[in-house]
Amino acid sequence: MTRLRVATIGAGYFSQFHHDAWARMDDVEIVAICDRDIDKAAAFAQRFAIPGVYADAARMLDEVAPDLLDIIAPPASHRELVGLAAERGIPAICQKAFCRSLAEAEETVALAEAAGIPLIVHENFRFEPWHLKIRELIDAGLVGPLYQASFRLRPGDGRGERAYLDRQPYFQTMERFLIHETAIHFIDTFRFLFGEVAGVDARLRRVNPVLRGEDAGIIVFSLANGAAALFDGNRLSDHAADDRRLTMGEMLVEGENGTLRLDGYGRLFFRRFGENAEEEIAYEWERRGFAGDSVYKLQRHVVDHLRHGRPVVNTGRDYLVNLRIEEAIYRSAARDWEPV
Repeated sequence: MTRLRVATIGAGYFSQFHHDAWARMDDVEIVAICDRDIDKAAAFAQRFAIPGVYADAARMLDEVAPDLLDIIAPPASHRELVGLAAERGIPAICQKAFCRSLAEAEETVALAEAAGIPLIVHENFRFEPWHLKIRELIDAGLVGPLYQASFRLRPGDGRGERAYLDRQPYFQTMERFLIHETAIHFIDTFRFLFGEVAGVDARLRRVNPVLRGEDAGIIVFSLANGAAALFDGNRLSDHAADDRRLTMGEMLVEGENGTLRLDGYGRLFFRRFGENAEEEIAYEWERRGFAGDSVYKLQRHVVDHLRHGRPVVNTGRDYLVNLRIEEAIYRSAARDWEPV
């Protein structure tokens, strides 16, 4: 079988997980990499045995003509790069945060749809093994009818003047940070696990003054099925874990039958209603790549769609739902507190 020829754009911190995942697929070949800093691109090319190295994306696409373009670049470049793929009829995966605004994302999706190319947003959190297992347990009826769920985001990586500069420096200058860059993962994950969102109420704030955008906040989600979900995020606080970027925090899922708990080590526990003892739920996952190899799972999902016609999640059109919820969160946060 012919291998799927993939070209990539972006040689920043997170692109290492994309390239590692592509390199482990027998039916995929990375044929070229592009970055405006060609030295960074060359370093990745050497590391992952990529034959083509470019500083100009249009030239790369014209000369290589890949079967799939993987865009691993910051949001400001997304519309332009998806447009280049659309002009050439090349399917694309695009990293989140997807574009800089809902309006820009809608324009970008329209470009892809007008060209008839698949556009999938690289939203890998729903592919993390603990989230897949939680969904399986909910579907099996373990927690019973859902009452509510909560997630406490506590990566502890946002303190001081050098916050994020060694890994993803553009975080400091994002006008919308906690929700657009980070909580968007959990908007999508909450929808995957608990159902569609009917409404939101949010309060956001900036704690670290070196940032332009917000880095802490609380969002209450009213779900269409009558349950509720809470996102409680603070990037300066931490949680118990060897790797605090593994789960990024801790989750509780509460229902009629009891409470399901995710800890910072990727472990799941269930406590039946009326009892005090928790039982750990054993399940298999691999500590490899990013967050339980979720990047590999997402990219494998896209390859199986392109090669075998299997269903795909988080197309550009589907992902606009997440961004509309994001917009509702920022609108809610802009309202003043009711005085008491």
